Amino acid sequence: MQLPHPEQVILLDIETVSQQPDYHQLPADWQLMWEEKTRWQWPEGATAADFYAERAAILAEFGKIICISVGYFRTEGTALQLRLKSFAAASEPELLKAFVQVMGQLIQFKKTRMWLAGHNIREFDVPYLCRRLLVNGMALPAWLDFQSVKPWEVPLLDTMQLWKFGDYKHYTSLNLLAACLGIPSPKDDMHGGMVGEVYWKDQNLARIVEYCQKDVVTVGQLLLRFSNMPLLQPDQVVVLPA
Repeated sequence: MQLPHPEQVILLDIETVSQQPDYHQLPADWQLMWEEKTRWQWPEGATAADFYAERAAILAEFGKIICISVGYFRTEGTALQLRLKSFAAASEPELLKAFVQVMGQLIQFKKTRMWLAGHNIREFDVPYLCRRLLVNGMALPAWLDFQSVKPWEVPLLDTMQLWKFGDYKHYTSLNLLAACLGIPSPKDDMHGGMVGEVYWKDQNLARIVEYCQKDVVTVGQLLLRFSNMPLLQPDQVVVLPA
C-alpha cells in the first residue's frame, strides 16, 4: 500500500465526555434540545437520561474534549522513533489553545506537507475538533480547515477507511483491526465506553491520557503494517512531558 512516509504523518486521537455528569444537570432548554436531536435513536424503553449517559460524549453539541494525544515519527540513527505528546485538562479552551499552538509549531518545523492520521478520524476526531474550536470562539487553523479542499486532496489518513478498501458498508473497530494484524490491543486497561465514568466518577484524567496514547501508538503501528514496515518496539516509543 502506497502511503506517505511515516515522518510526513501526525497521529491524532481525542477523548470526549458529556458536558455535564448527567442529563438532569443540563439546563431545561438543553434537555429539550437533547430530546429533539436524539429521540428517534432511543432504544425501546430508554429515557432521555439513559441515552444522554450513553451517547452525549460523541455529539459535539453536547460533549467536550478532555484529552488530545498527538504522535509523530522521527528517525533516530537507523530506526524510527514515535514521540507522543498529550494535552489534557478540565478546561476545554485551555486544552485546545495549547494543542493548536504546538501543532502549528510542529507542522512549521517539518517544512513539508503533513498528513493527519487516526482511526475514524474523518467522521469523528477532525469534525469534532473543528466544531469544538468554533464553539469555544477559536478560529480553525489552516491545517485543519478542509472546507474548500477537494475530497481526494484532504490530507487525512484514516486507518478505518484504508481497511475498507472501497467497501462503504464495512466498519472495523481499532481493537479488532489491531488484533487482525497482530498488533497488541490498545484496550488492555479500559475501552471507550468507560471514559465518561473514569472522568466524572473516578476523576482520573491521567488514566484517560494513557488510554488515548495507546490508541495513537496502535494507529502508528497499523500504518507501518499497511506500508510493510517493521513494527515499533517499546523502546522506540517516547512520551514527551505534558
